[in-house]
Amino acid sequence: MARSTIYVGLEIGTSKVCVVVGEVRSDGAIKILGVGQHPTAGVRKGEIVDFETAQQCLHDALVKAEDRSDVMVKNVFLAVTGSHIESLNNRGTIRIADDQAEITPENLEEVKEIARDVSLPKENAYIHSIIQHYYVDGQEKVLNPVGMLGQKLEADYHIIHGVKNRIQNAIRCVREVPLEVEDIVFSPIAAAQVVLNREAKQQGALLIDIGGGTTEYVLYIEGAVVASGCLGIGGDHITNDLSIVFKIPIGRAEKLKVDRGSAQVEGIDPEAIIDLEADSHFKGSKILQQELNMVISARLREVFQLLREQLRQTGQLDKVGKGIFLIGGTSLMGGIEDLAEDIFELPVQRSSSASMSGPAAIFENPQYATPVGLIRYAQLLDEQRPQGGALSNIGKKFGRMFGLGR
Repeated sequence: MARSTIYVGLEIGTSKVCVVVGEVRSDGAIKILGVGQHPTAGVRKGEIVDFETAQQCLHDALVKAEDRSDVMVKNVFLAVTGSHIESLNNRGTIRIADDQAEITPENLEEVKEIARDVSLPKENAYIHSIIQHYYVDGQEKVLNPVGMLGQKLEADYHIIHGVKNRIQNAIRCVREVPLEVEDIVFSPIAAAQVVLNREAKQQGALLIDIGGGTTEYVLYIEGAVVASGCLGIGGDHITNDLSIVFKIPIGRAEKLKVDRGSAQVEGIDPEAIIDLEADSHFKGSKILQQELNMVISARLREVFQLLREQLRQTGQLDKVGKGIFLIGGTSLMGGIEDLAEDIFELPVQRSSSASMSGPAAIFENPQYATPVGLIRYAQLLDEQRPQGGALSNIGKKFGRMFGLGR
């Protein structure tokens, strides 16, 4: 029986749980059938800290998605994140037997395993092993070496890994709803599938996802992932800063950030005042717009500077020809593009969404890039592995934890 063309993406973020149901059409285009979301509780910096509370939020989002899509959801592709997630690049090399006529798929598997044979912390597990480039007898950037003649096959891989127990907790939370997890995907890898087109990846693009509790990134150079990771700082830190600086409740600080916040500090009327009205829990106050913007700008500047420093160590930033793509709820902040351009000295681009139909506000909104990207990721995975499917993929990654495979 052929696999269903319906896929479901699930993101359990610090600020919201989002479930997206999508259908892949015969021409490859994706139709979004329904979306369900619910404010998150029990999640801190992208990681679950309260099982029961997080599960209830997931259940509420799931019910909304099922009602709106008229689909009974059983399997999901799960986005994972957290500051524990790290990455590295490694090269695998094998010699081809003298009596072998040509390079085989088995040779590719062997060189992949060698590239993956890196020393990870004992508590960590692989999330992704992503091919960058193949080399045959020194010939660079071979797209598909199978069938070629050669004596030496090399492969560069980008390896993403994280703390096994933390990833396992996210999977267990979903399974107890109950839903089956078909595969886990590092959030910016999923988002890149709909935010970055082939041209952007080839020319060099940096995708930055600023969520509530984390800032994730992935860097593409010459079509390949060369760097990725996660900082444990996000939009909630801005809210907390505002609460402390202006001595206002967290709820009012969040509303102030969303309604009046901006990262722009130049050209602001120094006498412009924001009047915060009193309510039953707050006596009210007046603050300067300029001071508000300065607090926001300072925190975002810190995030971008930390990220720039991490990426500088890769030596790849000067190859980013297309620029920076900002997504996530905080990317909607006014003035953030100019700030990013100033720090990275790179242009900030608007995302070019892949061919999709359905509620336009969903896949064009940078807040939904990750769950929608999971749908595209699932589609591409099935195209590349028509026989094995995604279920075997999660088994290979975490089979020993859950008894899914060898």
